[in-house]
Amino acid sequence: MLRAPRHPPESGRSPGLPSALSFRTGRSRSCPVGRPLAAQGGGAGEEEAAAPGAAGVVSMGPVGRQSPAPLPVPAGGSCLILLFCLRLGAPCPQSCQCPEHAGAVAVHCSARGLQEIPRDIPANAVLLKLDANKIAHVPNGAFQHLNQLRELDLSQNTIETIGPAAFAGLAGGLRLLDLSHNRIRRIPKDALGKLSAKIRLSHNPLHCECALQEALWELKLDPESVDEIACHTAAREEYVGKPLIQALDSGVSFCSTHHKTTDVAMLVTMFGWFAMVITYVVYYVRQNQEDARKHLEYLKSLPSAPVAKDPVSPVP
Repeated sequence: MLRAPRHPPESGRSPGLPSALSFRTGRSRSCPVGRPLAAQGGGAGEEEAAAPGAAGVVSMGPVGRQSPAPLPVPAGGSCLILLFCLRLGAPCPQSCQCPEHAGAVAVHCSARGLQEIPRDIPANAVLLKLDANKIAHVPNGAFQHLNQLRELDLSQNTIETIGPAAFAGLAGGLRLLDLSHNRIRRIPKDALGKLSAKIRLSHNPLHCECALQEALWELKLDPESVDEIACHTAAREEYVGKPLIQALDSGVSFCSTHHKTTDVAMLVTMFGWFAMVITYVVYYVRQNQEDARKHLEYLKSLPSAPVAKDPVSPVP
């Protein structure tokens, strides 16, 4: 009877049990590192060949039949399995979906009832959909680790405020930023001014003023939704409810009203200073006149001294 040669057992590993790596990853079925390789078949010959110490060796078949040569596990196979397990363990925000294609990840967190932006977004995400949630504030540095992000959807939330550094790290790669259907009243110029992406701002209660007009000059608005940007309130009442782009194309400048108001304020301030100077001069002159009058009256009240007469010498 031919028997397969027995090899000494691997140090620190029992045959038939998953390795420590499988426990760390939590996927023992996907990482069968250290399990014995046995040829399919049955019989007493298999049980005898699968005894302790035969890990990594093909077992014998039935008695009287020679088994194939031993097949050791390749040394590089464990590394490939390790990389595969780590890929399976890639982070994804809770209750979100993270489909992957060609190494790029799309993170879908639409309509999940989120009240803040998740922090465990994969760093290789190229698409991030956070629409139809309850996010009210975009903090500074919320996406600073997503340097591969190309499209960011924050529409249909309750966003009112955006930090000045909320989109730091996205200036070079972002192609589309959707902020439509929120509660934004004023455009954060510091947050959006450095982006080269197309920006959607439609259906927000914007206050049309000089600051908004100056901010829009530095933004790259999405041409498909730019006509839907309207003035919810305005510095000039006649433009409330009207499309902002239509008003600006007609030659209206909200900054002219701002400049006029500034000029009037400066004029009033200058007039006040001038009035104060004139009042002080008049007071000073009158005070001096009063002092001069009192001094003159004092001089008049003093007794006058008799005039001494020279004695007349007698004529000889």
